[in-house]
Amino acid sequence: MTAMTRASVKRPLPTEHRANFIHLYLDIAWFGILNGSAISFLTIFATRQGADGFQLGLLSAAPAVINLAVTLPAGQWLQTRSLSRAVFWTSFWHRLVYLPLIFLPMIGTGQFQVWALVGLVLLMSLPGTVLAVGFNAMFAAAVPPEWRSHVTGRRNALLAVTYMVATVICGYLLDWLPFPLGYQVVFAIGLLGGMMSSLHLWFIRPLQTTPYQNGQALGDIARPGVVRPAGDSYGAGPGLRFLTRGRLQTIVRPQVLTGPFGPIVGLLFVFHLAQYLAIPIFPLYWVNTLSLTDTEISLGNAVFYATVLVGSTQLTRVTRRYHHKGVLVLGMITMSLYPALTAVTQNLTLFLITSAIGGLSWSLAGGAIANYMLERIPEGERPSHLAWYNLALNAAILIGSMLGPLFAEEMGLSSALAIAAVCRFGAALALRRWG
Repeated sequence: MTAMTRASVKRPLPTEHRANFIHLYLDIAWFGILNGSAISFLTIFATRQGADGFQLGLLSAAPAVINLAVTLPAGQWLQTRSLSRAVFWTSFWHRLVYLPLIFLPMIGTGQFQVWALVGLVLLMSLPGTVLAVGFNAMFAAAVPPEWRSHVTGRRNALLAVTYMVATVICGYLLDWLPFPLGYQVVFAIGLLGGMMSSLHLWFIRPLQTTPYQNGQALGDIARPGVVRPAGDSYGAGPGLRFLTRGRLQTIVRPQVLTGPFGPIVGLLFVFHLAQYLAIPIFPLYWVNTLSLTDTEISLGNAVFYATVLVGSTQLTRVTRRYHHKGVLVLGMITMSLYPALTAVTQNLTLFLITSAIGGLSWSLAGGAIANYMLERIPEGERPSHLAWYNLALNAAILIGSMLGPLFAEEMGLSSALAIAAVCRFGAALALRRWG
């Protein structure tokens, strides 16, 4: 794969793919602006408006409910549609929901705004789920395997740069502008980035209707269609492109769970459950305990994403030595440090160090998890196996996002984060032993 990547870099871009590649680059650059503005500050806005752990849990759990219900039917629906047109329209309707967010900070009480935000996130999750499945398939159909490392490397770099610039600028604007004008401007920037990203998706025309065959994950760290909560929640839902193949009754096969892949699904369910126990707690700790400003939170986001990018550039080298399972276990173990260090963080410096450790650990776990599964699944059976994984993933997000706030309410934020850290570490050891 490395030799193929080097060869592709030395050759000029193939003429027939040049336009698609350029629009994929511009799409991700604008998506980075959306991600670094509106998406990054949704949970922070909710927390500053008085959201409790249960409401923040809903911001993660509500989309998971939609994903559980819609992911598999979305793959079947996309089989009968033009991928490029379906991706554009679902991205348009998904991102149009950011328009009412611009006016939300001016309407009603803080609690009304929090519940309205939960409803809007739930609404955008319907087209967002279809977008996530469709974009994976469209990307695989538009980029031949020998060019994927080339294209994804540049997309990941563009995403990191535009994300970091956008999140730092937005954090500064939020501290400089009066409330609620600051959040209105940030949400408007997100709407602009989302719509411009959708515009470039319109111009992408895959040269074939079905994805190019390839035995590895795409390696693209963007998650179009997904509202990312604060914390280390990148990269969920690998292999969605495979769900556009086959009939629904052949995809959801119970026999998968009774075979060798069943324990892997169970172990990854436990891992994601432990991961999402902490996700709703992070914003509460940052805002209510550490009293971080929006600029300081944006710096933490930027550091996190920078280390995700740096770590992903070293993933191939680390994988050669430890293989996909070893890298995944290593990432899971270091991910347990993120909530543990957050629980004892008292100042900005330690917050930034914790953010760097969190980004580095997720670059390992998030980068290895898809290929760890794919190398354990026969080529012709990937849709059925990955369907069960994605069902387990969304069930874990739903349960973890609701249990975490309950722990925080009963024992306090720091203790709940410590429990989440122990659960993550235990999940890593279980995967190492039985995975």
